[in-house]
Amino acid sequence: MKPTSIVFAVLVAIGASASSLPASAAPADSVPASGRLSFDVIRNGKDIGDYVVSFRGSGNDLDVSLSTDVMVKLPVIGVSAYRFKQQSTETWRGGKLAGLSSTTDDNGTPHKISLGATSLVPASLWSADIVTSRQVLNTIDGSTDAISVRKIGTETVSTGSGPVKATHYAIGGGLNRELWYADNKLVHVRFAAEDGSTVDYALR
Repeated sequence: MKPTSIVFAVLVAIGASASSLPASAAPADSVPASGRLSFDVIRNGKDIGDYVVSFRGSGNDLDVSLSTDVMVKLPVIGVSAYRFKQQSTETWRGGKLAGLSSTTDDNGTPHKISLGATSLVPASLWSADIVTSRQVLNTIDGSTDAISVRKIGTETVSTGSGPVKATHYAIGGGLNRELWYADNKLVHVRFAAEDGSTVDYALR
């Protein structure tokens, strides 16, 4: 997903050479043993939503369901100031994306796409293949975004099951993200919102 709104602009846009990047991983390498990735979306220390990825299948034949639900409320009066909801599905066959569909409500602006097979990696973040890509598939409108990637190094990341060692990457260009992967599994995401606040996806 490549949202363009308040909670979906990444903290830093940094370019780098391909020489610092790892060899490409198979999509199956990014699937946790539990078959599910669940994140709390945190803005300025407050939980504002959820990002959940569920996997079915085995090997590189996968059906992936993704759900994002974020709401920012105005202080004091508690009414919604911004809402982002997305439901999407990805079909992977032989390690390649065979189809993708998504329905998105970006603060009242609707988007709906349904796409067939493509060699692009979708910008849904769960697959570590994104860090070896130079273009990604925008899962809101189906467009293609050019990116650059920099490997920052190994860091300790807090998760719901305790601290883990993870590799930190910064992505810039048409998609801006800071991502942390532990053994090719996504464990943390960081963004800078348009209002300057920091947003994190914290693994439960």
